[in-house]
This record gives sequence, structure tokens and C-alpha cells, in this order.
Amino acid sequence: MKKIKVKLTLTEEMLGMCAQADVHERYIASKAPDKASREEEVAALGVDDVVEESRTVFPRENGEPFLWDYQVKGFCKDACGMLRRAEGTKSSKLSAHKKIIDGMIFPGPRKIMLQTPKKSRLGNCQRPLRAETAQGPRVALADSETVPAGTTLEITFTILEAIAKKGTPSVEECLMEWLEYGELRGLGQWRNSGKGKFTFEIIK
Repeated sequence: MKKIKVKLTLTEEMLGMCAQADVHERYIASKAPDKASREEEVAALGVDDVVEESRTVFPRENGEPFLWDYQVKGFCKDACGMLRRAEGTKSSKLSAHKKIIDGMIFPGPRKIMLQTPKKSRLGNCQRPLRAETAQGPRVALADSETVPAGTTLEITFTILEAIAKKGTPSVEECLMEWLEYGELRGLGQWRNSGKGKFTFEIIK
């Protein structure tokens, strides 16, 4: 077992990933004055229109935003899944990568606090989402809370190393590769647009 502490610094704003609490209830309530008509409103609008009103935010502790540890683990899976397609990367030699990340890499603490720059405020990012559906092309407006570039977060990774086969990279080597990949594809929502990119340094 080995512990590696790293500090991430965002180079681009990061979007929240958690659904806003009671968003469906608030949306329906805004459309109908009583419970009976709320149910009718949902039936008339359809589930898709209700879901499109959702907003992703950051969870809070004492008013301060944070990430859940499993969201960082999700980043590791996403980074490894992409890098497995790139010839010559360490991740390309890693088999059953999701099981390895689930069982051998543990980011912590449970709540990873986001340290935003002084005098900065959380922002907002709205963008259109386009999708091809059975009913034809649809466009919805997505809305997310953001933390600015310059925000930092400290993560302690607890790593378990298995007995590796010859030519197979270690879990630690792969983790370092994923963190380096964060300069190209970051954390949070809308990563494919460049949101959530970061640099990292190891804290001894």
C-alpha cells in the first residue's frame, strides 16, 4: 500500500457534476399550483422536458464547494479509457482497467474541498446540447455551476500494487499518466470542450 498526495490547479474553469436538489419538484411547482395538476403537468410535458430543466452544481460543506472522491475515480476511468486507444501509452497495456481502478486506487478524502482564488465567485455556464432522437434532432439548454481557473484541490491517492506481469506498467505509473492527461482533458462536465483542465504537482 502506498499513499501519493497531489495538488491539482485548474487552468480552465470546472463545471459541477451533481444534479441540483429538488430541481424536478421546483420545476413542476413553478408550472402548477397544486399537487393534482403537477402530475398532469408531468404527463403533458413528458419526462424529457422536465429533465432538461436540471442544473448541475457542486455539493457544499459549510458553504464551500467540494468534489466527491468517486468523481475523481470517474476521471481516472475516463482518462484510462481514452489513453488505452493511444499506442505506446502505459494505459494501453492495462487490461480490465475499470476493475483495477475500482479495487486498487482510492482517492481521498471523501470530500475533496475546492480552494477557489481569493475574491473570486462561483460562476455559471450555459450551453446547448444537441441530440439525434427517434423524434428527430433536439436541442436542450444545459446549465452548470462553475469554479474559476486557479482553483486548487488536494487529493491523497491510496494505491495497492498487484504482482505485475512482465511488461505491464504499475498502477502508480498509470496514475501519473492519467494526471498528466488532465492538461488535455480535465474534470467535471463538458470536458470535451476543454473545461476542467488542470496541472498537478506531487506534495511530499
